[in-house]
Amino acid sequence: MRRIIKDENSEIVAQNLKYTEGNSNNNQTISKILFNEQKGFCAYTEEYIGRADAKDIEHFNPNLKGTENDNYSNWFLVKHQWNKEKSSKWDNFQPILYPTNENFNGRILYDNGDYRVADSNDIEACNLINLLKLDDIILADERKKYIRRKRDEISKYGLSETDFFEILIQDDLKQIAYLRAIQAEFNINIWEMIPNL
Repeated sequence: MRRIIKDENSEIVAQNLKYTEGNSNNNQTISKILFNEQKGFCAYTEEYIGRADAKDIEHFNPNLKGTENDNYSNWFLVKHQWNKEKSSKWDNFQPILYPTNENFNGRILYDNGDYRVADSNDIEACNLINLLKLDDIILADERKKYIRRKRDEISKYGLSETDFFEILIQDDLKQIAYLRAIQAEFNINIWEMIPNL
């Protein structure tokens, strides 16, 4: 997971959209805007959210849902499974590091396929890792396998890392996953390479 930067010019803000329980048209509009702003990637897993994937508007702080304080800065689009696993455990993991924190990437480090805290005394960062299961063994293993496959493919095809990922993006964006891992392992700014949707 990487720091998420919210767009101060978001259509959600410009249109003053509010999440409304049971209003599927309104909430679908919010979901589509978040999908576009996140370039189609789950905020937590950094896997592409395909058409067949169940997805949710995640209210990062679920205690804000349905209140006046629930707004764009609290909303992320995520794969349903990760939202479901988090929903009932919020109060057990406080205080917590917000995904938009400007020091996020320095407090939660990518380390050869795993995520770990930079400082073991950073309770907020530890709580975020535990709440979102950023250290989930299965997800970490998938991330590591993905990076190994991409290294092998780059070597096999004799392309530069940048050229290789540009081809993948142009061919089928669903072939891209684990954005922070790609950036760290291949030293490219994959986020900037992916066109806005």
